[in-house]
This record gives sequence, structure tokens and C-alpha cells, in this order.
Amino acid sequence: MARIAEWIAATSPSLLVSDVSVEVALLARLLGTPTAVVAMRGERTDPPHRAAYDLAELLLAPWPSTLPEPGWPRHWRAKTMHTGAFSRFDGRFPTHEPTDGLGLRRVLLLMGSGGHDISAAEVAAARAASPGWQWTTLGGPDGRWSADPWPALCAADVVVTHAGQNALAECAAARRPAVVVTQERPFGEQAATGRALTRGRVAVVTARWPRAHDWAALLEQAHAHGGERWSRWAPGDGAARALADAASVSAYTGKAQ
Repeated sequence: MARIAEWIAATSPSLLVSDVSVEVALLARLLGTPTAVVAMRGERTDPPHRAAYDLAELLLAPWPSTLPEPGWPRHWRAKTMHTGAFSRFDGRFPTHEPTDGLGLRRVLLLMGSGGHDISAAEVAAARAASPGWQWTTLGGPDGRWSADPWPALCAADVVVTHAGQNALAECAAARRPAVVVTQERPFGEQAATGRALTRGRVAVVTARWPRAHDWAALLEQAHAHGGERWSRWAPGDGAARALADAASVSAYTGKAQ
């Protein structure tokens, strides 16, 4: 916080963009700096979130305007810019190779490092209960780390992932069919995201890790559903939209850059 305060004192920024941190947003406002806050889904009407969102000049919502977060106060909605999800892979053309000569379709289990609710035994049971599907795991229990998951994403016939914003954005960039298993997170973030995905019919969503014998049908359902609806979630220019929105607010404040 001292480092941030020193930077604000030295540069007099026209705007500070807080990547979901309530504490940083409030510090900036206390120092007289306008803020843009990257919003998150879920129940955010607790006093700290309400204070940060109330004081922000701009709320950046990395989801589409057609799937807003229900229950937000009118004054939040009035200053919200819906950018759609954005990924480091935006702008890359997704390519998908046919299944291998053995006829096995491919599942990519894509988990992050932010915690998960599944065990290695549950993954093994799912794999055993879905003959005809070849599973690859990145992250999660016993999964390997990849600095660039793009090839694995593009190769997958179905991606199984959680409802974190980054994982969904990368799946969306690759336009792959998906089974989204929501995880327990503070403020019900992933549960709220799962409800939005369901409303938009973007992907197959489950509230918990399915039972082993349900996996074969879920994978077939996701594969038949396809991945083109991800274009509604992530149009591919979300980062540029966020930059343009922040720049417009920055210019409005009239302070030096």
C-alpha cells in the first residue's frame, strides 16, 4: 500500500484500475485518485464491496451485457461497461484437428491453481466411466502445468473446467464445447457465473463434480451443444474495450496522465 501511495504521489494518475481489489480501490479514492474497478459476479453487496463499487467512476464487467449480474443497484448498472471476457489468446485463430485414428475423442480437464473441489480418484473414475474419450489433465489433482495450454485447448473435443473468469475466457477464445463444474468460492462467484452461462446456453453447467456414471452422457451433451456460443461470452476484443472505456473515464477526470 505504501508503494502504491508513493506512485500516486509521484505521478498524479488520472485513473487507477483496480483488478478486483477493494483495498487498493479505496486507497486510491482516499488519495483523491479516480478508480475503475474490475467487477466480479456473486453477492457483492457487503459493506467493503459496496463502498468500492459506489466510489468507482467505472465498473468493468468482463461478461456480456446480455447476461448482466442480477440484483445490482441502478447506480452500479449506470456506470458499468460490459467488455465481455478477454483472454491472452484473443486474436489467435482456433484450429481443431480430427480425432485420432482409433476414434477416441479428447477431453481436456483444465483446472487452475486457485484451489479445487475434486480428487484424483474422482477424475480417474470419470475417465474409466467414459470409454471412447481420451482424457488429458492440466492443473488440478495430479495434473501437469503448461505455460501455453492453447494447443491442448484447440485439440479438445470437450473441455471440462471450473467457472473462474480466466479459465472460461481461455475456453471461450478457443470456442470449444465445455462442461463447466462450478467450485465453491467466496461470495458465490462461480455459482453466479454458472447461472449466467446456463441462462445464455453457452455451455453445459453442473453445480458439483458429477457422479462417474453421468460423465459419458455429459460429454456427449456438451459435444452436441458445440462451442460457437462462446462468441457471446467473449467477442475477442474485450481487452481493447476495457482500455477504451478506462481511457474515456481518464480523459473525463481532466487530470494529467
